Amino acid sequence: MPRDDALPDYCRKPTLIVGCGNVLMGDDGFGCEVAEHIQQREHLPESVCALDAGTGVRSLLFTICLSAVRPQRVLVIDAVDAGREPGDLFELDPADIPPVKLDDFSMHQLPTSNLLRELQALCGVDVRVLACQPGLIPELVQPGLSSAVAAAVPRAARWIVDTYLDSVLA
Repeated sequence: MPRDDALPDYCRKPTLIVGCGNVLMGDDGFGCEVAEHIQQREHLPESVCALDAGTGVRSLLFTICLSAVRPQRVLVIDAVDAGREPGDLFELDPADIPPVKLDDFSMHQLPTSNLLRELQALCGVDVRVLACQPGLIPELVQPGLSSAVAAAVPRAARWIVDTYLDSVLA
């Protein structure tokens, strides 16, 4: 059995905030921007790990699923096209993640969305998804968020702290 201190921080901390997406593809980089915003502007307790997983969310989730030690709560932040107004923030249950493929690295692509459901159902991890309606997911590389989604970044960070971390910070 591996030593606990040999495991990555994201497995050992009770709360994991994971931003995912592709910063080279417009608004798909929303989750990454929120994770960075939280890392730079919020004073997080030792029990919380905020991580920009970028396009590597699948291997991160796989590691957590296989680990003997894992977070109690995982907050996933991503852009999800749900037909809303660009910049709208909303929560999703992992079971309700639409199987829409935004890009080759999306959390919506199987098996990533299945890993979120397995973390919740089989591993007993409380998985929450905070999503933002994207406005611009370009066909070709085009870094940078649209103005509506960029404005949602600090709101999303504040929502995460107020909704999920207040009890941890108190």
